[in-house]
Amino acid sequence: MIKRMTEKEKMLAGEIYSAVDPEVLKELTVTRDKIFEYNTLRPSETKRMKEIIKELFGSVGDDNFLLNQPFRCDYGRQISIGKRFFANFNFTVLDEAHVTIGDDCFIGPNVSIYTACHSTDPIERNSRQEWAKPVTIGNNVWIGGSVTILPGVTIGNNVTIGAGSVVVKDIPSNTVAVGNPCKVIKNI
Repeated sequence: MIKRMTEKEKMLAGEIYSAVDPEVLKELTVTRDKIFEYNTLRPSETKRMKEIIKELFGSVGDDNFLLNQPFRCDYGRQISIGKRFFANFNFTVLDEAHVTIGDDCFIGPNVSIYTACHSTDPIERNSRQEWAKPVTIGNNVWIGGSVTILPGVTIGNNVTIGAGSVVVKDIPSNTVAVGNPCKVIKNI
């Protein structure tokens, strides 16, 4: 007998899935409860903040990480951060697919990483069917304030992404990239 994939399994496999599946929605609610707790802690309650992130994320490189409040994500389990990670205020990760961030990465305020994809056809979009593509960010990367990173993007090592950029395609290692759409302006 062939086992049918759950909607969550389809999501993680990059296949089309129902975003309104009851199990998917239940998991979103559980994560949002944890995020609510995280965002309402006093800034001095760093021990509990770290505990929540470790409970939520798929992996954490070490204890030398900081995510300023508020922080938002959909599931958390698909997020992996490397050593010495820092994210400023209003970091948002829609982690329907894996989001992998390397060591020594700095995320500016109001940065968003999206993995969820939606049809441009309104009838298909209204069916609440979607799919997801992973995002990978290498080591020693600085993402400036108000950057948006779209599904399926890979950012190499030793990269700076300028503030306000919209990253729609891969950015190679050892570069500075800016703009909408984000383009390499300098090799380093």
